[in-house]
This record gives sequence, C-alpha cells and structure tokens, in this order.
Amino acid sequence: MKNPQNFKTLCVHAGELKDEKFGGAISPLYMSSSYAFNNVEINQYPRYFNTPNQRGVSEKIAALEGADAGLIFGSGMAAISTTLLSHLNSGDHVIFQDDLYGGTRNFIQYEFPRYGIEFSFTSGIKTADFDREIKDNTKGIYIETPSNPSLKIIDIKSVSNLAKKAGIWTMIDNTFASPVNQNPISMGIDIVIHSATKYLGGHSDICAGAVLGTKSTIEKVFSSAKNLGGSLSEYTVWLLERSIKTLYIRVQAQNTNAKLIADFLENESWVERVYYPGLKSHPNHNIAKMQMKGFGGMLSFDIIPEIDSKKFLLGLDLIKPTMSLAGIESSALSPQLTSHALLTEKERISQGISSQMVRFSAGIESIEDLKSDLLQSLKNQI
Repeated sequence: MKNPQNFKTLCVHAGELKDEKFGGAISPLYMSSSYAFNNVEINQYPRYFNTPNQRGVSEKIAALEGADAGLIFGSGMAAISTTLLSHLNSGDHVIFQDDLYGGTRNFIQYEFPRYGIEFSFTSGIKTADFDREIKDNTKGIYIETPSNPSLKIIDIKSVSNLAKKAGIWTMIDNTFASPVNQNPISMGIDIVIHSATKYLGGHSDICAGAVLGTKSTIEKVFSSAKNLGGSLSEYTVWLLERSIKTLYIRVQAQNTNAKLIADFLENESWVERVYYPGLKSHPNHNIAKMQMKGFGGMLSFDIIPEIDSKKFLLGLDLIKPTMSLAGIESSALSPQLTSHALLTEKERISQGISSQMVRFSAGIESIEDLKSDLLQSLKNQI
C-alpha cells in the first residue's frame, strides 16, 4: 500500500495482489513452481521466497509490525532457526532468557554446540539479568514476551536500549502477543519473529512462520534461508493471507475471553495460581500495560495437587485438549507433556512448569460456555 493505513485496514488490504484479468475481490492464487527466466525483472522461484503470493503476504505482515520487509517460512521453528543461524558464526555468543518455548530451547542446546556457537540463559527476566551475561563475543539478545507458557513479561524498551548501548542486535518471538497487541520494532527491537501457525493463521489449519525487520536484515536472513529451504507452498501462503484479514477481530475477541477466564479462575479454590499479564496480580502487569495494546488470548494456571491435571484436560468437552494454540476454538494442554516435553525436569522446574500447569488458549466462543466446560470437567474429577 502506498500510504500508511489503520491497522484494521492493513489486515485486509496490505500486500494484496490485484486480479488484473477478472477484477476479483481477493488475491489470485499463483500455484506455479516454475517461472520464466528470460526478459523478466526478477527470477521467481518458491525456494527464493519471491513468488507473487509469497511477496504479498510478507508485505502484509511487515506492514502490521511496522517493518520494512519480511520473509515467510514453512514453520515458526524454520523462521527461528534460520534467523539465528544467519546472524551467528562459530565463536559468537548469544543471550537468551531462561523461559523460552521448548522447541526453541531444544534447537539452541542441540544445534549450537555443533556449530561452535556459545549461548547463555539468563537467571531472570530483568534487564540487569541480560546485562550480566554480555561478553566480548556477544552478538545479540533473544527474548520472548509474553513467554510460553508462564506469560512472563520482559521490558522490551529496556532490553533494546541495553543492546544498543552494547552494540548488539535484538530478536523477539512475538507469537503470543501477535501484531494486534504488541509491535516490538516501535520499541527498538531489530528483528521480530512469529510462528504464523498461531494467531496470524488463527484457524488451526496451516503451518507457517515469519521474520520481520529492515531490508538489510531480511536480505541477511534470506542468504541463509535460500540454502536451508524453509519455504512453504503457495496454497498455504494464500490461506495465510486470507486468515490475516480477520486477525484484528479474532484477537480482540480472544483478548476479551482470556481476561474473563483469568478473572474467573483467579477466584476458584481449585486453582492455585493464574498466569496472565492482564491481571493486577501479575508481577509485571504495569510493564505489560505500558508496552501492550491488549493482554493477549493466552494464559496458564496451576491446578491444586488434589486434582489430576491430565484427567481434567481429558474431561473437557467444548475446550479441545490439543497441541498448538491461537485457533478460534479454545484449547488447553499440559506444557510438561507437549510444548516443553523436550526439556529436562530441572529445566522445567526452573521455569515454573509443573505437572499441574495448564496452558489455555482462548477462542471466540461464549464465555459462559467456556466456564461451564471447565467446571463440568472439574466436577468429574472430584
């Protein structure tokens, strides 16, 4: 789009492809995996992330994050791994917060030693915790806020300022917040990453990832991406563009439901603790208010030891006990058994993840129906 637009308008129209032949209302789908190479401005090829639909949806997501450019990938982990590897060499050091998505942490611990890349996990989430880990060979800081699954909040501007003072880059996994609720580039972050499988896709039917930043940053990521081959099919790209059109209204509804569920659970005797940045009881509620436009559709809670958490999840009827998150249908899972199963027990304990923790992804259903489903499963366990 030529001029900046309201966020809701960008969701619908940014990056759309014009149907020059028939004048259709939606972006046409170009399924070809083979394009002409003679007498063309660019050589288009799916693995080069530059076919019409790929470029269109990259422009759309970049517009939503206020970035100059973007790349889309076949999964969130493809986006994370490619971006990190494109910015690190053997002998470099990078800092991560301790509580990260389990897949990210497993990638770091398994792959980095093979490449001779050094890394540190912070002992906390305060800016001083990151500052303590900076070394002469530190190249960057990687954060995730709100974090998965304990919804911890990091002061984005403070960490960004620290990195700039040290002359190192910053990356953030913005999946839990989505561009609706949080735009880290406006707070000084260099690179924003999404598992587009989640809120950007939003219907539990596609797998994708996205990386956003300056043009030079994205060119650097592309240099590795074209070799690692993490592109995705044109049809998936087209579905993603379709899904993002409703991103704003979906996430607003999920924000509302998550807050109502968090308020409800905080007053229930069978719940020990609720993790949600929109609650005043959250230790970083004030930071979340400062840097988020909405508190998100994700929350976690600890069930009292007397209740079998696995049976509780299996007893849900309307709420789906499934992996992943951010669909229009509400879902719940045990991080210990799914998203963070690859971590050791010690690592899970250090992040506050117990067998009694339930991660809840709010959908767009009736809040009363969601409460009823939680209570009926509870009653069956007593």
